[in-house]
Amino acid sequence: MLYYLYATPVASVIFVLTIGVSLYVFSNPQWYTKLMLHPYALHRDKSKWYMVFTSGLIHKDWMHLIFNMMTFYYFGFGLENMFVQFSGAWGHVLFAGLYVFSLILSDIPTLIRQKNNPSYYSLGASGAICAVLFSFIMFQPKAMLGLFMVIPIPAYLFAFLFLGYCIWASKKAYDNINHDAHLFGALAGIGLTVLLYPWSISHVIRQFF
Repeated sequence: MLYYLYATPVASVIFVLTIGVSLYVFSNPQWYTKLMLHPYALHRDKSKWYMVFTSGLIHKDWMHLIFNMMTFYYFGFGLENMFVQFSGAWGHVLFAGLYVFSLILSDIPTLIRQKNNPSYYSLGASGAICAVLFSFIMFQPKAMLGLFMVIPIPAYLFAFLFLGYCIWASKKAYDNINHDAHLFGALAGIGLTVLLYPWSISHVIRQFF
């Protein structure tokens, strides 16, 4: 535990804080309406801007929390380590910036599309975690990932399949999952990674040619 706090303090804080707040809300469900993202309310009362951040700290149920935290554990800690290798101690700050800004950017399409829908609520860290995953893929495009956590496929193929599914699901699916947040979180992760490390583009190309 001390190793993680020393080597990857930002990922450690995000990991513990997200689990802690989610578990608290599981036991105190009255907090859901206070912390979830509610575009309708936010559009009419800008003082509720905090919802963009607090919604990323809570989850619908145990399965939602476990899936997101497992993904973050496998890729978030490794990505922070990479940023430190690239940028020294400043890498911790850059990793924090990527996570926070991705959380904001992933919610913008939802805020626009659902601003007049009083019944729409959204929660979960999926947008920011998708950004972390896709930023990791930019540096390790040939790493083997588990499709459905079982089928091994290269990261670049997973990325294409994931983006394609998100685009389709955003238009067609009616499963109460915010696919827009997944899609734009992934795109934000790619965009911010390129902004922070422009050489990542040539790095990806070199991996294949």
